[in-house]
Amino acid sequence: MNPSSTPGTTRRTVLAGAAALGAAVAVPLAPVAPAAHAAATGAVETAAGLRTRWHTLLTGGPGLDLTDSRIAAAVARIGRAATTAAKGLDPTRTDGLFPDLTSTALSNHVTTSFKRLATVATAWAVPGTPQHADPALRDLLLAGVDWMLTHRYGPAHTRFDNDWDWEIGCALALGDATVLLYDALGDERLDRITTAVRHYTPDPNLWRADRQIATGANRVWICTVVAVNAVLRDDGDDLARVRDALSDVEGAGANSVLAFNDTGTGAEGTGEGFYSDGSFLQHYKHPYNGGYGKELLNNLSRLLHLLAGTQWRVTDPDLDNVRRWVDDGFDPLLVRGDVMASVCGREIARPSKQGHVSAQTVVEAVLRLIPGFPGETGDRFTSLVKQWITEDTYRDFLAVTDLASLVAAREVLASPVPARGPLVAHKQHPRMDKAAHHRPSFALGVSAYSSRIYNYESIQNENLHAWHLSDGMVLLYTDDLGHYSEDYWPTVDPARLPGTTVVAGRQADAAGQRTTSPAHWAGGTALPGTTLGAYGMELRAYGSSLRAFKSWFCLDDVVACVGSGISADAGTVETVVENRKLRDPRAALLVDGTAAPADPGWSARLDRVRWLHVAGTGGYVFPEPVTLRGLREERTATWREINLKYGTDTPVTRPYLTLWQDHGTAPDGAGYFWLQAPAASAERTRRWSAAPPVEAVARSAAVHAVRRRADGLLAANFWAAGTARELSSDGPASVLVRPEGKTVTVSLSDPTQLRSSVVLDLARRGLGVVSADPGVRVAPTGTGVRITADTAGLHGATRTLTLKWS
Repeated sequence: MNPSSTPGTTRRTVLAGAAALGAAVAVPLAPVAPAAHAAATGAVETAAGLRTRWHTLLTGGPGLDLTDSRIAAAVARIGRAATTAAKGLDPTRTDGLFPDLTSTALSNHVTTSFKRLATVATAWAVPGTPQHADPALRDLLLAGVDWMLTHRYGPAHTRFDNDWDWEIGCALALGDATVLLYDALGDERLDRITTAVRHYTPDPNLWRADRQIATGANRVWICTVVAVNAVLRDDGDDLARVRDALSDVEGAGANSVLAFNDTGTGAEGTGEGFYSDGSFLQHYKHPYNGGYGKELLNNLSRLLHLLAGTQWRVTDPDLDNVRRWVDDGFDPLLVRGDVMASVCGREIARPSKQGHVSAQTVVEAVLRLIPGFPGETGDRFTSLVKQWITEDTYRDFLAVTDLASLVAAREVLASPVPARGPLVAHKQHPRMDKAAHHRPSFALGVSAYSSRIYNYESIQNENLHAWHLSDGMVLLYTDDLGHYSEDYWPTVDPARLPGTTVVAGRQADAAGQRTTSPAHWAGGTALPGTTLGAYGMELRAYGSSLRAFKSWFCLDDVVACVGSGISADAGTVETVVENRKLRDPRAALLVDGTAAPADPGWSARLDRVRWLHVAGTGGYVFPEPVTLRGLREERTATWREINLKYGTDTPVTRPYLTLWQDHGTAPDGAGYFWLQAPAASAERTRRWSAAPPVEAVARSAAVHAVRRRADGLLAANFWAAGTARELSSDGPASVLVRPEGKTVTVSLSDPTQLRSSVVLDLARRGLGVVSADPGVRVAPTGTGVRITADTAGLHGATRTLTLKWS
């Protein structure tokens, strides 16, 4: 590349070559006629061309129609954001470029300073903003960059606090600001900037301070930093290193970002990155699709956009795996614009990440990917994006996204490809101990952990009250799309998260974070093509002797919740039926048809309860009458209570209704059983209480099993060898047996992920095999059939077979 010989660059040349490149990604950043787009076939191989491409990604590019109301609104947002970011900007100060970012002990003050400069620089570069091309603002920005290089960032400054800020956060923001201000920088300042970035992030194969090579999202962030810096320095060799680093690290033993990490091993025995079941792990064993995973997808889509149609384009065949990232790793975890909190890590404790913000990042990334996956995949991504945007009626994507994504999204919405429609599926992620159940009127997520997966992450003084996020937490998503937004995480009682079984009381801030369980049993099985799934976990609580076996049998619109073996040496043990932030503070609670008081502060012991209904949430049926506790309260908290780094001290108050079963002090072998009917009406709940659609078959320390009365479906979680009616197992297993006409479909798995095989005896005579997954064998017995399934190396994945009466 040679900037001095660069011809004039137009939007057409910036997008050149993308249409013909299978691995290329180039967002249509402004409306283009089909013929003009098809004519854009030349490649971009110059520093100026690539720099313009990145500039266009940041600003939407030239030719934006400022008379268009959506475009005008987006431009106005950019201007307002810059006005806010520029407040206090003063390069004559000695303690800090901004009066609220003066710390020399907190590295995020350095990153945030650069982010504010980039925000202001964006407005300066976008036509139509009040700041556009303002020479005084340009000089102020340049002075601000100089101040940061002199006082905070570069070879003369020793890093402090968090490596991420120095190697990634600062460098990303400074790179963007440099691209936006490029023509005004001058050679000397440009050299200072690129030298400063290279001081902290010299190579895409960067070894971290702990001597572990950067992996997962950190790796893609670092590649982005190096790529933008290489474009600014006209360094094709570094761009080649970026391309190669996405695939592997020669001699370093790190896993490819693009390859599934099923066989990868990290510092603690678990590889970081995506797995073939859609799981994403970061920081060794933390589920993180909605945190680091979304950032990996986002930054990879930007990198692919930058390199599309060039000699540095990514040609690794593993790039095709990105399709499955979207289909298995994001789609099942998105619910009408929200990302299931169980896979968002410590980001749930950041006020800036509530309100469907994380899902926006996913949508923007997939928008960038669409042009690089033509044909069926491109159409499927288009239908997904169209569905995701239109079904989120809580947060208007078009009113919050960046200019480039806004234009691309509107083209997608106008395309003839139909929206996918609401997701109806049951999806389990055995590599990260999570399950998601989607029905037309609701979605439900179950969060577990095991010997393989950490319970929660709390570092950098974030996520301080997340003790029970994986102790069987149940996330229920209904048409109240803002339920987990609007200050849910600071105000919910963290000691009574819905679905969990806990020893009552609070622990110390961040107690037990990054802990695996002594128990191996977490996972389940599902019938392909249905919304039928069995899920469970053996709970070994952190910091106490509490043990429990917990199951969730997701049978279409009913979830059967079963617990047994609940024991503890001390403390009061509770299982939380519900803990709901109320959309209507006086939402009706019906107890066996009678309305409970709706006043804040109400609490009561509810004896011999057969059914409950919470308006706007759904119903709960107790086939065996049970004693519950109920509480309405206005809960007040601050974000700083759960996040010292990013939280504020402003109190927020939200109304809650909590329902729980008290197992008493130091219980021995306690249990529970109820049917949850999300989004069901009160009348439907009442009818089901009179004739429960699901019955409990077994509730012991050996097996949990339920049967659906309508069709005889049997669902069982075997904690050990045992029998549930006609079904027996030789050891730990999760099993579904579904009779349908003359066939019986069986799905099974080994949730411990330790067994070489699972052996089931099904006491039903006259059955023959119609089809079976590899490694599944069937032999007749005197009472029925014996099913033997090889499970070694399957990591909890389901195996299925179909039998037929002869």
